[in-house]
Amino acid sequence: METVLLYALGVLILLVGLMLSIGLHEVGHLVPAKKFGVKVGQYMIGFGPTLWSKRFGETEYGVKAIPLGGYISMAGMFPPAKPGGRARTASTGFFDTVMQEADAPARRGSTMIAEAREASLDGLEDGHHRAFYKLATWKRIIIMLGGPAMNLLLAILFFGIVYSGFGVPQVSTTVGSVSACVLPITSERQECLDTDPAAPGAAAGLLPGDEIVEVDGVAVADWTEATEIIRAHPDQTISFVVLRDSAETELSVTPILTERYTFDDAGEVVLDASGDPVLEPVGFVGISPAYERVTEPVTAVIPAVWDRAVAVGEVIITLPGRLYELAVSTFSGTERDPNGPVGIVGVGRIAGEIASLDTIPVVDRAAGMIELLGGLNLALFLFNLIPLMPLDGGHVAGAIVESIRRGFAKLFGRPDPGPVDTAKLIPVTLTITTVLALMSVFLIFADIVNPVSIL
Repeated sequence: METVLLYALGVLILLVGLMLSIGLHEVGHLVPAKKFGVKVGQYMIGFGPTLWSKRFGETEYGVKAIPLGGYISMAGMFPPAKPGGRARTASTGFFDTVMQEADAPARRGSTMIAEAREASLDGLEDGHHRAFYKLATWKRIIIMLGGPAMNLLLAILFFGIVYSGFGVPQVSTTVGSVSACVLPITSERQECLDTDPAAPGAAAGLLPGDEIVEVDGVAVADWTEATEIIRAHPDQTISFVVLRDSAETELSVTPILTERYTFDDAGEVVLDASGDPVLEPVGFVGISPAYERVTEPVTAVIPAVWDRAVAVGEVIITLPGRLYELAVSTFSGTERDPNGPVGIVGVGRIAGEIASLDTIPVVDRAAGMIELLGGLNLALFLFNLIPLMPLDGGHVAGAIVESIRRGFAKLFGRPDPGPVDTAKLIPVTLTITTVLALMSVFLIFADIVNPVSIL
């Protein structure tokens, strides 16, 4: 029962953290929009039916039923077709675009664009001076990048808490576990049998919790140093000095000769001409290290976030191929790539498993939850930078194209071409929005049928 409650708590923490991240993303749009005088009609967290809303001034603030997105509704994101024409309200959320357009499946081409232009905005009857499209290019870019920037700041904050607060798990010089027997490296069996030789570490009396001080008379500062000495002395008795119960204890250990895979500089297993792994003879004791959390300086946070961003970016760039692989594994019943795309259900499952994993300390579970939220915000940051409408990056790309076009017109003495007619992109926007929605539905399906698990 306790495990179930902890699992539910983990899912709840994730949902609250996700809604907070979405809400702050939209605040990143809202604050500069109001600062620059744009009329904002709505600020909503979620999409679908409205659960609660309240109007403060000219803006309605509320929460909707499905907490998988959010938006602010800004006046005049689509420019008029001609001077004096009417602009259209649009939002910063692609789920909201689906809901707005879902009631008009028959709209196509010019009809859809015309209807979009004809939609009038509250508060713009006396002119378009508060319309989004009227702003200078740099102001529109600031507004649209405000949301992703907020997610980036949250990612830095969450990873900063983990790295500089909880610390990062690192291999220590403390013995974490001691094998009872020696199994061949190619063995698929995990249990010891009576016929298996005893592991030298257990035979010598090494215990979990022993802190290794010296190996063969050499003081060791990290686990790698101890491992290198052990591997270099197969079938030779060497001394171990360990710190046990605050006192130093000396033990004699004789590593046995065994084989291990050979790795190259990139950490990959070396293969021979026939494609089989290359094995090398080494000494083996049968101990593994314990991990301890080591706090990192604040200066290490940004490089860590950058490394994570590169990894997430690679997933986004290769998303079509990864979705195909996910479809194959989902419908064929094969194992799913744990490093592939994961939907909100899958992330919730991971959060629940982290919270209910009673084999690790509470501090590790808390750090895992915070790190998960950091990764989510990093994904939101990068995904929203994709230069496609209706994502934030699409609006930024439109503003940049408009600025370049006006710059060339000024350079060659031509009339100002005016704002980019983003209303013409409505059919493309709807298509992309539909694809994104279908992708989200498929990921939810895959998370249920072929879930990713950390257990």
